[in-house]
Amino acid sequence: MSRRRAGRGALFVVAMLFAMSGALRLGSGIGAALAKAGEEDTPGEAAAPASCEMPGALAEALTLREDRVAVQEASLKDRLAALALADAAITKRMEELKAVEDELKATLALADGAAEADVEKLTAVYQAMKPKDAAALFETMSPEFAAGFLGRMPPESAAAILSGMSSEAAYGVSVIVAGRNAGAPKD
Repeated sequence: MSRRRAGRGALFVVAMLFAMSGALRLGSGIGAALAKAGEEDTPGEAAAPASCEMPGALAEALTLREDRVAVQEASLKDRLAALALADAAITKRMEELKAVEDELKATLALADGAAEADVEKLTAVYQAMKPKDAAALFETMSPEFAAGFLGRMPPESAAAILSGMSSEAAYGVSVIVAGRNAGAPKD
């Protein structure tokens, strides 16, 4: 047990040394603080505010940086305005193109309708002709052209015209009519 007490005593001495060191440090700062407090309390003398002046080089560097940032901001604003103008012009042009496209679609539909009406009328004319006269006319046509008209006619009229054509011409037209939809999907 005596060893334990000896260890406790040494620990107590070290703790006391730390406490005295702290008190001495606090004591040395108290004197200076009291002296400053005494100076500030003197009447008639205003305490001068603390000033913080920037070194000249730092102030100049900050001014230059501020100028560069201002120039970049102005450049970005100009670019943004140019982009807005370009966007407006593109939007207007797209609307114009859409209107022209719609007009072109209407014109093409009208032309397709007129062409289809003309082909239907011509088919009706060929159908109304005597089969022998129509067969002579169909033999002079290209087989693809003749096949187009015969494919639009009712089977009875087409058969009457084909029977009046030569066997070679009738065969050529028949092959074209039969093969027109051969490549069409079956499903």
